[in-house]
Amino acid sequence: MRLRFLDMIDQIDLKILSILQNSGRSRLADIAEEVVLSAPAVFERVKKLEANGVIKGYQALLDGKKVGKDITAFIGVSIGNQQDIDKFATQMLRNPDVLECHHITGDESFILKVKSANTTSLEKLLGEIRSVQGVTRTVTRVVLSTAKESQMFDLSEGITESQNSKRK
Repeated sequence: MRLRFLDMIDQIDLKILSILQNSGRSRLADIAEEVVLSAPAVFERVKKLEANGVIKGYQALLDGKKVGKDITAFIGVSIGNQQDIDKFATQMLRNPDVLECHHITGDESFILKVKSANTTSLEKLLGEIRSVQGVTRTVTRVVLSTAKESQMFDLSEGITESQNSKRK
């Protein structure tokens, strides 16, 4: 039986991940103090988590409105031919206003999360999307306000499970 990497993550790794999710700029020494390890030990654990793809990268979270991206929209895209699915996804990777591109089930083939400067640039983006080979329909939903927007995972359940499994 092959162990998944996730099965090899322990309570300390989960705590390190939780700290980094909340503050990606945390110093290794501060993390080490929090998890009661040496800074070199934390460094090795972080490198292992990066190498195994658990930590995909580090980035600053920007306020879209303050960098000129005032409009957020979700665009449902229908693709008429299965052969065009991969081509469409590849083309969306190249568009900087497309923040997320998900192949989904349901009435549409894809759901896109986009940010644009204004309705004029959104209209231009919609034209670009509609011109991609295979696109048969788009449905656009403009966001009026956002109550929550996050990329953070709740790891507390994993920490609790890890503690409980070690007690058995």
